[in-house]
Amino acid sequence: MIEKNTAKEKLYVQDRSIVVPGELLAEGMGFIPSKGIYRDGELIRAERLGMISVDKNVIKLIPLSGRYIPKVNDRVIGKVIDVLLSGWKLDINSAYNAVLTLKDASSEFIAKGENLTKYYDLEDFVVTKITKVTSQKLVDITMIGPGLMTLRGGRIITVNPFKVPRIIGKEGSMVTLIKQKTGCNIVVGQNGWVWINGEPECEVKAVQAIRMVEKQAHLQGLTEIIKVFLEAK
Repeated sequence: MIEKNTAKEKLYVQDRSIVVPGELLAEGMGFIPSKGIYRDGELIRAERLGMISVDKNVIKLIPLSGRYIPKVNDRVIGKVIDVLLSGWKLDINSAYNAVLTLKDASSEFIAKGENLTKYYDLEDFVVTKITKVTSQKLVDITMIGPGLMTLRGGRIITVNPFKVPRIIGKEGSMVTLIKQKTGCNIVVGQNGWVWINGEPECEVKAVQAIRMVEKQAHLQGLTEIIKVFLEAK
């Protein structure tokens, strides 16, 4: 237990602790609960299974399970599942599909009636960005912007979307390490799809490293653990 400045303010969990629903996290009005955490009078408890992140007096909960929830400006990997008259429908590894319209598909003008499969065909994977999410969970995306592209070759793996920040690392440190040590091109979508492209044995090594990060996301010093793994023969 960590005691704060006053006797009434007590933190009962450590940073990166795994907690269960209803678990007591802190006591006192000086703490600020975020999403997934609720206040019960002076007490603060976990609403769901997750990993705790303590930032000064703000207590955050990172869920350990659940499907991706689309958010504006997220960069995601999508799969074309339907070619419409006015655009494309994409699977974004969520309960909700996304729609790419003609005006957001390319910086070039695309005339109505044109063969749209010339641009994006069924089963294509693309890196795209979410531009709008309505209250009915209708999701609009765009392909216009830096780093947004069709993915060619390589492989796609699925990870827990709530572990994506750990896989990317602070300022991209973790994914950069994996790229450098394996020589693979890697794109991590915030929706939990990861594209890896390189020599077959290097792709396997990159997948193993990413799975380690996903499984051990709660550990301190994880970057060094992954570095040792990647440098081992």
